[in-house]
Amino acid sequence: MVMTSLCMENVTLQYGDIPVLKNLDLTLVPGAVVGVVGPNGVGKSTMINALSGALPPTAGTITLNGVNLKDLSPGERAREIAVVPQAARLPAAFTAMEVVLMGRTPYLGWLGREDEFDREIARSALERTSTGQLAGRRMGEMSGGEQQRVLIARALAQSPSILLLDEPTAHLDLRHQDEVLNLVRSLALGEGLAVFISLHDLNLVARFTDRIALLSNGRIHQFGKPEDVLQPDILAGVYGLKILVTTHPVHGTPLVLS
Repeated sequence: MVMTSLCMENVTLQYGDIPVLKNLDLTLVPGAVVGVVGPNGVGKSTMINALSGALPPTAGTITLNGVNLKDLSPGERAREIAVVPQAARLPAAFTAMEVVLMGRTPYLGWLGREDEFDREIARSALERTSTGQLAGRRMGEMSGGEQQRVLIARALAQSPSILLLDEPTAHLDLRHQDEVLNLVRSLALGEGLAVFISLHDLNLVARFTDRIALLSNGRIHQFGKPEDVLQPDILAGVYGLKILVTTHPVHGTPLVLS
């Protein structure tokens, strides 16, 4: 796998005539997890849409390994950048293997038929996400955590260098949150993926990311290590309430209390 960087330089994003984010500078590099946090509606999903190429910037540039993202075809982008969406709606009758094979779409020829090579990559993706035993099970028969890991396996079947995840722990219980985020962390550290992840829970982002982009008022208000960004005065100004930050007694990471 070619190690690839994804960069935003002075990027402005808007929907129609409505600006959402501006003056964004951000670089994703192999082996690191960058988390994006901020109040509801601040633009976290918008950033993921832009980094995937689905939302072109109205100003500034987004480059993939030095090449402007807008100059790449959807297939070229999909071979490097994989997205795990916030709430993928997949037919309940699809098996895990069928879902993961969807990740091979950017590589299929004009007939659109998978071959044994594609199936082997799909099997590998299932094993890497500890879902190999679910290959023949239907999505409607799985727990939320199992479904989420299958969706990550689908993304891995694209053989990407960059993984973008939009609220992958939404609606999961504590155990499944931990399983999914440990998996994401291991993909960055063990396989060298560059990871960008949107989360609401500040304590999860403190535990599982290397850097945090804190969004506020249409900009990246603060960017840095969790211990530098998750400061009471910084968070109070963004979230509008009194916040206490201490040290987690087990993990040694910032523990945010409100």
